Amino acid sequence: MIKKIVFQLFFFSFLSIKKVFAAESGGMPQLNPEFWVSQIFWLTLTFGALYLILSKIILPKISANLESRKSQISDNIEAADKKRQQSEEKLKEYEKIISQSKSEAKNIFDQAKEKALKNINAKREVLDKQIDEEIKKVEDEINQLRKDAPAKITKIAIETASELTQKLIGADVNNSSISAIVDDLSKKNRDKYYGN
Repeated sequence: MIKKIVFQLFFFSFLSIKKVFAAESGGMPQLNPEFWVSQIFWLTLTFGALYLILSKIILPKISANLESRKSQISDNIEAADKKRQQSEEKLKEYEKIISQSKSEAKNIFDQAKEKALKNINAKREVLDKQIDEEIKKVEDEINQLRKDAPAKITKIAIETASELTQKLIGADVNNSSISAIVDDLSKKNRDKYYGN
């Protein structure tokens, strides 16, 4: 770019030479050909110094600054990639921990459910056994009462009939006669109710 500027300056200066020869008598010292050598010298010296300053001092600083920015950007991108990879790894670990926790919780729940069902079934079996025993006891008691009931009823009937006849007649009646009558009636009634 500097070369282009220098070239344009030289180009315009040579274009203006044509006008200089025409305006030689005008009195402008920069257009007088006797000062051209010194002007070209100072022009070359100034632009050479400017070129050297730009190429050796300013442009290296600019390119170094651009290079450091470029390396800083690439370092930032690398650091961001590393952080992204670390966060993805952490996310995978987190998801793995969550899935393990869910499976462990499910296993614990299933074990607790199975244990509760076993306890319930064991208690149910004990309760069923106790109920069966109680039912058997009650059935035995009922059967015993059924067996003992006719004799007790007969005894009560004999005593009641004996007391009633004594009160009605006023005399003692033979218990064996009353017992025979009550046995006969109770047999008929037993056949009627029990079907025997």
